[in-house]
Amino acid sequence: MASVAELKEKHAAATASVNSLRERLRQRRETLLDTDVARYSKSQGRLPVSFNPTDLVCCRTLQGHSGKVYSLDWTPEKNWIVSASQDGRLIVWNALTSQKTHAIKLHCPWVMTCAFAPNGQSVACGGLDSACSIFNLNSQADRDGNMPVSRILTGHKGYVSSCQYVPDQETRLITSSGDQTCVLWDVTTGQRISIFGGEFPSGHTADVQSVSINSSNTNMFVSGSCDTTVRLWDIRIASRAVRTYHGHEGDVNSVKFFPDGHRFGTGSDDGTCRLFDMRTGHQLQVYSRVPDRNDDELPTVTSIAFSISGRLLFAGYSNGDCYVWDTLLAEVVLNLGNLQNSHDGRISCLGMSSDGSALCTGSWDKNLKIWAFSGHRKIV
Repeated sequence: MASVAELKEKHAAATASVNSLRERLRQRRETLLDTDVARYSKSQGRLPVSFNPTDLVCCRTLQGHSGKVYSLDWTPEKNWIVSASQDGRLIVWNALTSQKTHAIKLHCPWVMTCAFAPNGQSVACGGLDSACSIFNLNSQADRDGNMPVSRILTGHKGYVSSCQYVPDQETRLITSSGDQTCVLWDVTTGQRISIFGGEFPSGHTADVQSVSINSSNTNMFVSGSCDTTVRLWDIRIASRAVRTYHGHEGDVNSVKFFPDGHRFGTGSDDGTCRLFDMRTGHQLQVYSRVPDRNDDELPTVTSIAFSISGRLLFAGYSNGDCYVWDTLLAEVVLNLGNLQNSHDGRISCLGMSSDGSALCTGSWDKNLKIWAFSGHRKIV
């Protein structure tokens, strides 16, 4: 029998060997990838999107939360937004009128994420209680005005960081958690269908922060983690990740599929956004901000979203900036943080309406803002 010391020595040697091979693979990939999206686009004479400060304007400020806004989501069809806040409430807003249609007091105030069901009739939320709660918006409130929980999904052993319904399926939901796993749920029964990661060796090795389901192929989703990687999963094969994507040097806080379903974007604590090819595993582009002399440290990327065409990438930062990136040329065409009526604090979440006509941002300043496009509809 090998001693504990010998086993530790063998483990350390194996880890060093894996890291060495990983570095050699990275260098080989860089050798083969002699260009990126921006350099190729510029060589083809592509010009950056021209944006004026009046092309994307703040048309509404949604006020009602008494704590930091942590998460938001749009309905797939109607102009409704749900937001989750440090004040322990979910608020459902009419984006056209700024009116609150529902204010849901949560049993656990430490909420981190929220999502609309595809039919817009239910909302899900999760947080430090390690559970995902489902509310039917058609339910009758009790005497105190509280809405009953229609289903609680329990099984995670860590906080629930993100949740998303499978497109066009009201009964399927995917969550990510601080327990290093993602779970596919049957909302009707409250049972776990599949667990992604955990005891399986191809899973994440740190907290999972974000998930994004491919709307073009709903069997596929990606997850971003504090282990600095993104993993691609097939819900039909939970035992192993289809692919692991490297490149970031900090926690991956946000992942989002590109509109065509063949690529996805990421945002990280390393201050960069990146674009990956889902099929080849190649990193196509890095969107890296120029250091600002006013920044004590490099702002982290908290949340990302793509325009409906994919030409624009919206990135929220911890210092209150919200960059609009030209995805082809990797250039910043607008910073919403410099515009009139911008947020006063960290941008914690953002999302694009299903028709691509408006962007919603949420912040630690307790407000949400809706930004409307006055032009560029074909590009956006």
